[in-house]
Amino acid sequence: MLRKIRTKVGRLMGKNDPARAFSTQGYARHNARRLEHLASLHLPVAGLSVLEVGAGIGDHTTYFLDRGCKVTTTEARAESVELLRQRFPGVDVQALGLLYHLGKPAEAIAFMAKNCTRHLFLETWGSFGDEKAEHLVEEVQRNPTQSFSGKGCRPTRPWLFAELKKHFEFVYCPTTQPNHPEFPLDWTDRAKHPSPYTRMVFIASRVPIKSELLSPTLVARQVRHE
Repeated sequence: MLRKIRTKVGRLMGKNDPARAFSTQGYARHNARRLEHLASLHLPVAGLSVLEVGAGIGDHTTYFLDRGCKVTTTEARAESVELLRQRFPGVDVQALGLLYHLGKPAEAIAFMAKNCTRHLFLETWGSFGDEKAEHLVEEVQRNPTQSFSGKGCRPTRPWLFAELKKHFEFVYCPTTQPNHPEFPLDWTDRAKHPSPYTRMVFIASRVPIKSELLSPTLVARQVRHE
């Protein structure tokens, strides 16, 4: 069914086909590793109402649907929104961009916090550094996997942690990272991270979460999850 939808939509969009752009082997591997890590944290999500921000073509949406969640999912590009509505007719799909593809990340975090009554799961592209910095960047606007506005950001972990703490009493850094080279293990030495991409994971919550896999402070070194 998905292949038929992608083929139909792809004919309409040609080179800017988000289904084609998000269906590479690299994306499939990346998504699998991220979902494995999320599941390994054993966070309570079953039956919750979920706001999924920056869904792409919905490769993570089924994680929440399969757990009985009521999902509202978002994307910035009209083509992706249409594809999401075709894939998930029972899901509320709205137009909204992704954190690291936005030029005003603090406003995005504030919006997500305003609409979050329990937990915020944040995985994003960022930068090494001990300073609190947004690191605004230019992105290729015509690329369906990049910023709709052409503006993006690569914030440091201290900046993200501090912004989340403005809105949530409890903010956690996992002690583990996904089994993927884009997620660093040693944040003290950029030279030990060969990938040109740097990704990080945070959990923010309205209520405390008791787990030995979550640290209430930034950890300098992490390990791959089991």
